Amino acid sequence: MTELVTDGAGAAALPRRPTASPPAAAAAKVAFVPYPITRPLLFVSDLLAALMLGVDLLVVIGSVVARTTFNAPVEWADDVARGLMVGSTFFGAASATARHESLGIAFFAARLPPRLRELVDTVTWLLILGLSAYVAFYTIDLSLMTTGQTTGSGLPLEWTFYPMGGGMICMTAFAAETIVRCRVRRIVESVAVVAVVVGAYMAWAAVLPDALPSSGALMLAALVVTLFGGLPIGFVLVLATLVFVLTQGSLPGVIVSQQMARGIDSFVMLAIPFFILVGYLMEANGMSVRLIEALRRMVGGMRGGLNMVLVLSMVLFSGISGSKTADVAAVGSVLIPAAKRSKQNPGNAVALLGASAVMAESIPPCINLIILAFVSNISIGGLFMAGFVPAAMMATCLLIASVVFGTKAGITDEVATFAGNRGVWSGTIVSVGLIAMIFIGFKFGYATATEISAFAALYAVVFGALVFRELTWRSLAYCLVQSATRSGMVLFICACAQSLSFTLTIQQIPHALALFMIHLSQTAGIGTFLLVSIAILIVMGSVLEGAAALILFGPLLVPVAAQMGIDPLQFGIVLVISMGIGYFAPPIGCGLLTCCLVGDVELEKAIKPIFGYLGLLLACVIVIAFFPAISTTLPHAFGY
Repeated sequence: MTELVTDGAGAAALPRRPTASPPAAAAAKVAFVPYPITRPLLFVSDLLAALMLGVDLLVVIGSVVARTTFNAPVEWADDVARGLMVGSTFFGAASATARHESLGIAFFAARLPPRLRELVDTVTWLLILGLSAYVAFYTIDLSLMTTGQTTGSGLPLEWTFYPMGGGMICMTAFAAETIVRCRVRRIVESVAVVAVVVGAYMAWAAVLPDALPSSGALMLAALVVTLFGGLPIGFVLVLATLVFVLTQGSLPGVIVSQQMARGIDSFVMLAIPFFILVGYLMEANGMSVRLIEALRRMVGGMRGGLNMVLVLSMVLFSGISGSKTADVAAVGSVLIPAAKRSKQNPGNAVALLGASAVMAESIPPCINLIILAFVSNISIGGLFMAGFVPAAMMATCLLIASVVFGTKAGITDEVATFAGNRGVWSGTIVSVGLIAMIFIGFKFGYATATEISAFAALYAVVFGALVFRELTWRSLAYCLVQSATRSGMVLFICACAQSLSFTLTIQQIPHALALFMIHLSQTAGIGTFLLVSIAILIVMGSVLEGAAALILFGPLLVPVAAQMGIDPLQFGIVLVISMGIGYFAPPIGCGLLTCCLVGDVELEKAIKPIFGYLGLLLACVIVIAFFPAISTTLPHAFGY
């Protein structure tokens, strides 16, 4: 929580920010402390993930400077940058696994009786151990197989796979440590459960091979059972892929590791960890609290002013950091405590924070916009431009609701303020400069999304260290570690989703879905297709992490929409917003749980108000779906 620091005269000064991001601080209450034998390994995993991310940033910046200033393109820069990202991703994901931070659906398993819940948790970690070891083994095997091969710029190809294998080995060690900590009886029972399932399949295959379910059916069953059983989403996708590979019989085991590496081996995807890093740097260098304070001074005294500050803060932060988690952490850690102190309903404040994060899904440079553009072959710049007007419409609706249903709270003395205006307005000007740099770069094509995100991170470092003088080496190291871990979680899911997507393609499921959706549009109309697509993304967004939902369904639905004459830019915005609604919808949506952790508010207090806000946003997305000009006019005007 934010504490007030007073100067000698007792005047309110700069708020003291927490040493960890709010989600991490909340999780620290049940933090997992590694054994001494793996504690050094966790340090190494953190160090390598952060170091690779930092070097990656320098490589991209140096490449741009060499190309633009000295007209000397660095041919190997892209290959090195992608390889470093793969290594940072898997070491970051390993660190997240060690701290038990991997994303999964705990809603159903948490409601089981204690003994059964303990057994399910043990089986979950046994699966994580087995899957990590499997991927680690075949990744090292893939490294050996590619020895002697080179990338397009002549670099050894195996350099990409060895760091990936190292990260998976660390992940295997961390999972093994967790298993060792379980009760011996639970370990025996969990091994027995897995043995019974595998034995039943083998017996069925031996006795009644003709009646055996298809590989696709088994894959689907494994996906559904483990997803709702609480297995982290990335491992759910790997397990489903592995079930298909093993039961299908003709695919080599190395295909899983190969497809995982392929899923994130893209220069475009580098924008994700860089924008996440920007979000953490903003919080560490004081830009976050300065922006929020400037908004408070402008509109905080109006009816519903604190709620208006919250919505406007999310608009600004999403346009800078690109990371939903960073946005929610930066804004919620300051404004939710302010709502509590001003005697407003904290549940309503948390609900509005979640709804504002949904609105921010369409504000560039949102991570999910980048992911959807990459997997669906849509112009990133066009998708960014397409999100402006829909975001403005949703923000306006939320602001109106804030005024109509809000009260005039006495927040002048309740929110932390700065001593004097200089720090507030200079910080605001610097933040606006960062926003301008991002969008001018996109508009005039000075750099790619990845390059812009790299310079945005450099901008935040320079101003945090030299102008605000609040960014220390220690806080910079913390930001790199946290960014590598968070982006590792996201990109690990992307990598795993690619392996599952490969098996779906083999089974021609995308083609079958396309035929079904085309038939649906022909019989029931395009309007029904749009509504069904919205429903699919809301449902899947509530049970999957946002990136995974878009990776799985974006490539399936966008081509079908294009065949029907629906503009991909419009349809992409509809999908992203729909996914966001599902991600923050109770009771399963992880996004709402994150908001509650940030604000330290019980989930039950936020459920009723968020249904009202999400209903308002659902009406907005339906309007966006049926009136294409809302999302297509601006990008078409700029040539997209």
